[in-house]
Amino acid sequence: LVFIASLNMEERDIFDIFGDEFENHSTKKKRRMEDVEEQIITDNESRARDLLNQLEKAVAEIEDDEAEEPEIVESEIVEISNEISVREEPKNDENINFGKTFREIPRVQILSLPAVGCTHQVAVPPNHTYVPPERRISQDALKFPFPLDGFQQEAIACVEDGQSVLVSAHTSSGKTVVALYAISLAFRERQRVVYTSPIKALSNQKYRELCQKFLDVGLLTGDVTINPSGNCLVMTTEILRSMLYRGSELLREVGWVIFDEIHYMRDKERGVVWEESIILLPDNVRYIFLSATIPNASQFAEWITFLHKQNCHVISTEFRPVPLQHYIYPAGGDGIYLVLNKDDEFMENCFHRAMKTIDKGTSLTSADMRGRKGGVVQTGSALHKLIRLIMEKNLSPVIVFSFSRKECEVQAMEISSLDLTDSREKFLIQDIFHNAIALLSEEDRKLPQIESLLPILRNGIGIHHSGLLPIIKEVIEILFSEGLIKALFATETFSMGLNMPAKTVLFTAVRKFDGKVHRWLSSGEYIQMSGRAGRRGLDLRGVVILMLESSIGADVAKNIIKGEADPLNSEFRLTYNMVLNLFRVEGINPEFMLERSFFQFQKYSTMPALYEKAEKIRIEVENLIVPKENKLLEYWNVKKDIECLQEKMLAYISKPNYIAPFLMPGRLLHIRTQRDVFGWGVLINFRRLYCRRRNLEVNPEFVVDVLLPVSPASYTGRGDIECLRPAVPGQKAKIETVPILLHCISKISSIRVRYPHDLRSDDSRNSVLNTLTEVKRRFPESKGGIPLLDPIADMNINDEKFIEMHNQVQLLKTSIDEMDITKDPLFKDYLEKFEEKQQLLNKLTEANENLRNTRNLIHLDELHRRKRVLRALGYANKQDVITLKGRVACEISVADELLLTEMLFEGVFNELSTEKCASLLSCFVCQEKVESAELPPEFRDLLNSLHKIAKRIAQATLEANLEIDETDYLQSFKPYMMQVVHAWCLGESFFKITGMTTIFEGSIIRCIRRLEELLREMASAARAMGNEDLETKFNDACSCMKRDIIFAATSLIAMIANKLI
Repeated sequence: LVFIASLNMEERDIFDIFGDEFENHSTKKKRRMEDVEEQIITDNESRARDLLNQLEKAVAEIEDDEAEEPEIVESEIVEISNEISVREEPKNDENINFGKTFREIPRVQILSLPAVGCTHQVAVPPNHTYVPPERRISQDALKFPFPLDGFQQEAIACVEDGQSVLVSAHTSSGKTVVALYAISLAFRERQRVVYTSPIKALSNQKYRELCQKFLDVGLLTGDVTINPSGNCLVMTTEILRSMLYRGSELLREVGWVIFDEIHYMRDKERGVVWEESIILLPDNVRYIFLSATIPNASQFAEWITFLHKQNCHVISTEFRPVPLQHYIYPAGGDGIYLVLNKDDEFMENCFHRAMKTIDKGTSLTSADMRGRKGGVVQTGSALHKLIRLIMEKNLSPVIVFSFSRKECEVQAMEISSLDLTDSREKFLIQDIFHNAIALLSEEDRKLPQIESLLPILRNGIGIHHSGLLPIIKEVIEILFSEGLIKALFATETFSMGLNMPAKTVLFTAVRKFDGKVHRWLSSGEYIQMSGRAGRRGLDLRGVVILMLESSIGADVAKNIIKGEADPLNSEFRLTYNMVLNLFRVEGINPEFMLERSFFQFQKYSTMPALYEKAEKIRIEVENLIVPKENKLLEYWNVKKDIECLQEKMLAYISKPNYIAPFLMPGRLLHIRTQRDVFGWGVLINFRRLYCRRRNLEVNPEFVVDVLLPVSPASYTGRGDIECLRPAVPGQKAKIETVPILLHCISKISSIRVRYPHDLRSDDSRNSVLNTLTEVKRRFPESKGGIPLLDPIADMNINDEKFIEMHNQVQLLKTSIDEMDITKDPLFKDYLEKFEEKQQLLNKLTEANENLRNTRNLIHLDELHRRKRVLRALGYANKQDVITLKGRVACEISVADELLLTEMLFEGVFNELSTEKCASLLSCFVCQEKVESAELPPEFRDLLNSLHKIAKRIAQATLEANLEIDETDYLQSFKPYMMQVVHAWCLGESFFKITGMTTIFEGSIIRCIRRLEELLREMASAARAMGNEDLETKFNDACSCMKRDIIFAATSLIAMIANKLI
């Protein structure tokens, strides 16, 4: 068990976990802790009492030792201060001696400060005395033509005092004011400032805005470089990370770094870039973090303080400049129903009235729901009616959120007959549109996407998703910001970053496909998108409408509408590029990054609660006295043996050849998953599902549809057993049709019941529930329960092993009946206490395991294995000194750095033409999956050369014990753009290449732009390996791609730059 104590250093700062060797007394205590831990985590219940006593003594000894050390006597943290003792990792041939244990983990003070109209906290390093920022009567770095809100005043005071600050507030609340003040302050102090944003589109928009306020502004996005020596540099976070790894001299002059949309750090794919950048930035830099509301903002500030040994303020507010009202529009209804008012009160009665207006026939059964994407399928008439209602109620402009690009376009066309603009607006729309597309060639102006869009734009209807041409997206953004588009159909990416609010936000569905499963919207996603409703200074209130075509539970609606914002959790992961770059940076190593990651910080922060939980369980175990415990243990062990044999027998019984003849409609089946016991249900259907996996043989899966009582709160509209929960005692269950795999059947009854053929109505389903209740009443558990099929006599299972297990079960049951303890009048009471203690001991073991896992450095095993791969392939030596191959791989971050480096060194590109090089590299950046014809032989050969080397890397990865699926790895390199890219490089028009594929035009452009970025990196890699011919070839490929419409969207930005010059 890991011991946790609140500690303080008076003279010596142990906040820095990288120092000289740790003191002997700590090592001695650590060893004692390890000895006890190795004992306590064993599963031998008979020795539990002795082990717990040993644990208590060891903890007492450590506490005595701590009391003898004068420098670690009292707690320093104001609200919560816990220091965690963590055992060093066992050393092996690859481990690096860190010099200290991880005992000196974060001990950061969190102080709450008085504030008006917001919450103000500050994270302070240990041994630092906090001095409040000086309140200046006039902050003269920048004057604003409007009165500042309370949170803005608090944040600006911190900035003026030269202290870092995290501003957490709702969308459109005015967070940018703080960033503008920091930029102006940096200019006044003659410092440079870096403004980072998560996406290039947001960087471009921010650059345009800052150019209107400041003179010396630059832009660095990879695609565009404007004024790179500017005092204020706008860049993507990836560019900042690259500059940090390369040790750019520019960063020595930076006084402030502004991270816009810092909540992007929880993005699974790119979130790690934020963590790398924040960790690598120097301690003397000050930070501005702008974020949507996050519940764990103070934890993030603690991490910043831990990393950079500086104060970090947290200014947060739940205040909305424009309050929101949330409505439900039931399909088929005549109006919208207020369900959450501006005071954040859920209107239960209104919600139920809205649900009643939905026809019973439209309540989707689980069978209806299966196979549907995005939840509810909308009809054009309902949407048409609702948009018309919004216009009549003067609630425009409206953003209509859908969860697929195709749905956006279909829904926009469904209402295209509505005319939402007057003649003047139509003229302005047409004028702006034609001026924008004048930048394109005459042929590109005839693209289907361009020709089909103008008619609906003229009517005030717009579309915004990633598949649009960038120049069209930019035009639509301009039209929307000018109020010329009244109804904008967009995917959820529109809610991220772009400051374009509307009066109303409409959700056409409350379920979405997240790439893995169909699920309800999370409250965080709902908050992000609904936050676009309400324009400050224009609207008294914002309106949010949920469009529903099937009823949902009140609990589900509350969780979505009234739920909390998603916490800012780390998505840190290791990459080869990160490891190699850290090998190259002097003074740090990959372990440095692991130890300082937000992921590791969050793990450590959970340890106090884990320890308290383990300690509480330990006390409960100690105080629980079980009479005749030894005899009960003997009984318990025999009972467990019986359960183990019955599980093995169940595996036989559930084999299709045995169970299938008895799977008849009406049969009662007992259902149990690994997590829950659902109890008895009624079989209504039995079928086979065939699925081909990895192009191997066809594997049938047998599925039974069971009418099963479930908790109403867990029902999501889909019969997914993993999402459902059994009804709790006293709760009225909801009968639903649930598809069940055979291994979830734990018992088969000999009873069959009748049930209604039409199960769509609530009455018919409730009759099934009544039938189950009656069967249980007639066959109570006290009299043996519901009768079961005998596996030998009834099901004719005559397998020798099965019969042997069956006989063993009977013998063990007989031995239990003969035990004296079972004849004791108080046996049931004794057994109840014994089972309670066993459950507590299991919980104690689990708590110990959680502590052990939390103590360990995350990803350390993975790091060692990745190092083995790098050594095996020749990227670094045993001393982690980077080789030439390693230096080349450091130049590549856009795509798979190992595979591309191997291809470079094997000469794959040497004999290829410029066009073929670009074509082959497109496999690394294509993210679309489409049905396409067979590749011509010349492209198939290129792909095979890629696969050949990829298989070797996969093999090296497997040999290093890293998880990888070779088939999935090979399929991650998508060839669907090879021919398109080849044709583009040969000079074909964009109009022609769009006809070669079904991929959205905007996705084609995004892929080719990303390819151009990869080609620039490949040119740098070729230069690093000294191959000038290859460098020239990659640069030529870049040049031949950079033309026409694909790179036309940057023209508007370039025009601004030209005006400034």
